[in-house]
Amino acid sequence: MTKEAILNFSSEKEEPAWLRERRAAAFDAITELELPKIERVKFHRWNFGDGSISESDYSANVPDFMAIGDNPKLVQVGTQTVFEQLPADLSEQGVVFTDFHSALEEIPQAVKAYFGTALSYDEDKLAAYHTAYFNSGAVLYVPDNVEINQAIEGIFYQDSTSDVPFNKHILIVAGRNAKVTYLERFETIGQGDVKTTANISVEVIALDGSQVKFSAIDRLGENVTTYISRRGRHGRDASIDWALGVMNEGNVIADFDSDLLGDGSQANLKVVAASSGRQVQGIDTRVTNYGCNSVGQILQHGVILERGTLTFNGIGHIIKGAKGADAQQESRVLMLSDQARSDANPILLIDENDVTAGHAASIGQVDPEDMYYLMSRGLDEETAERLVVRGFLGTVITEIPIKEVRDEMITVLDQKLDKR
Repeated sequence: MTKEAILNFSSEKEEPAWLRERRAAAFDAITELELPKIERVKFHRWNFGDGSISESDYSANVPDFMAIGDNPKLVQVGTQTVFEQLPADLSEQGVVFTDFHSALEEIPQAVKAYFGTALSYDEDKLAAYHTAYFNSGAVLYVPDNVEINQAIEGIFYQDSTSDVPFNKHILIVAGRNAKVTYLERFETIGQGDVKTTANISVEVIALDGSQVKFSAIDRLGENVTTYISRRGRHGRDASIDWALGVMNEGNVIADFDSDLLGDGSQANLKVVAASSGRQVQGIDTRVTNYGCNSVGQILQHGVILERGTLTFNGIGHIIKGAKGADAQQESRVLMLSDQARSDANPILLIDENDVTAGHAASIGQVDPEDMYYLMSRGLDEETAERLVVRGFLGTVITEIPIKEVRDEMITVLDQKLDKR
């Protein structure tokens, strides 16, 4: 790892001085900071990056654009943007949806103002590594009072034949009283088996009165070791509804956090996860209530197959002064194998008296009575088990606002079940 390589990359991309300085400061901080704390997950010996920063070549694994619809869309393969689609009426209203470095030219002040405000580089070692070494990304900017009726889609493909680190920075800014629905996909494509890493940061800045519906499906391959952070920063009366499907094949640690800074702000985090094979997935989902009458809800359901490991840490933290705040969480895990390993850890940190808080957590196996009932109605064991899994996860999946995403999550789950 050399600072010179980072600064050379920054100069080649013609990044502004403030970003070069931020990268340099982050590089200096890497050796001083600790890894993030993910309770009950042993990840400290994982490889999270080789200290390289570069761009990938254009890949042969380019999707068929005739099959991906006509809604606003950005598609990247590796570090390369291969498709952009934004209707003229949205552009005329000031909406920007483009790759990160193009956004630095189109809306430089907005990027400078909000970059790193939801996840600061000095929070931990992996955050610092991300800021120093991210090599691509995207920016979605929605001006004040703009309401977008179509779902905006960001598709980010990791090429399985490439060893270029998949280090993405996604910045979403919803202006005051703006409304937007955003769908995100991280997916490995191709038939390669090259081992690599991913370090992904997604920042969602919801300014006063804005409403953001954020859905995501993560499907990175078994040869990708991943750290992913999704952070929300909520202004007064702002809301973010998160619906996240963690369906990767490789080892993953994830932070899904919302900071309810404004009075009356809301965060609803719904997470579905599936672990299979020997993979390890550790997920921290946190809501921190700073504002008065702010509301944070966490709902996490997971399924473990074979010898997989899945850990849910649900953290609700009500800060002193956040009167009238509400923090609720539920984490449940269904194990489909005697060799599966799981933890569901509810954590409440309450520093204020006039608040409401609660939690629930459970880990268990498929109920034999459910299986007996379904099989007595003529279903074979495999089909019966599949229906039980769908029912268990359905309470989360049905909350996802986009039907195509709901269907895709079910398809991915069926594919995991079929691999056993």
